[in-house]
Amino acid sequence: MASIIIFGGHGKIALLTEPLLAERGDAVTAVIRNPDQAEDVRAAGAEPRVADIEHLDVDALVDVVRGHDAVVWSAGAGGGDAARTMAVDRDAAIRTMDAAARAGVPRYVMVSYFGASRDHGVDPENAFYTYAEAKSQADEHLRESELDWTVLGPSGLTLDPPAGAIDVDAENGETVARADVAATIAAVLADDTTIRRTIRFNTGTTPIAEAVRDRS
Repeated sequence: MASIIIFGGHGKIALLTEPLLAERGDAVTAVIRNPDQAEDVRAAGAEPRVADIEHLDVDALVDVVRGHDAVVWSAGAGGGDAARTMAVDRDAAIRTMDAAARAGVPRYVMVSYFGASRDHGVDPENAFYTYAEAKSQADEHLRESELDWTVLGPSGLTLDPPAGAIDVDAENGETVARADVAATIAAVLADDTTIRRTIRFNTGTTPIAEAVRDRS
């Protein structure tokens, strides 16, 4: 049994992840900004923790993450406002990484996206550019940390039923069900061979636990 804290605890992926973790016996804390969401996350098997991560400093976040075994970042500003995208998807994410390190929480799973990279190639005039920058910088900070990190790069998200199988070898992003992203989060948290790896994936034919396992 592990104690896992999920930032963005009321997001679509988080609400699918929380029952998977709870059902296998993990204790799950779901960080939410709106207290009205508390019953939803309880119904998903998680204990709500109300916190405005956009404005909490590292010291405050240390108190939030302390006592857990793993952090999952599945939060985001949701696009639209560039300043808020940077404030949440980059700055707040980085503060949770620093807080985890200070609090002695070793494991950190980042939900990023398939094309995230410092060389993402998104045109600065494109509305997606700020998000691409924010995610790539947060991912880079995590990879440079001493945490036991995994960066997940799902492709285009759908609400399709779960396939239970993914493709981690594709060169180009296609689509993947949010339910399969949730199952992938659960799988990597249970598999230490995924530590210090970036796993990009589409829907595929290889069962998720097998697909994420290090085959080198």
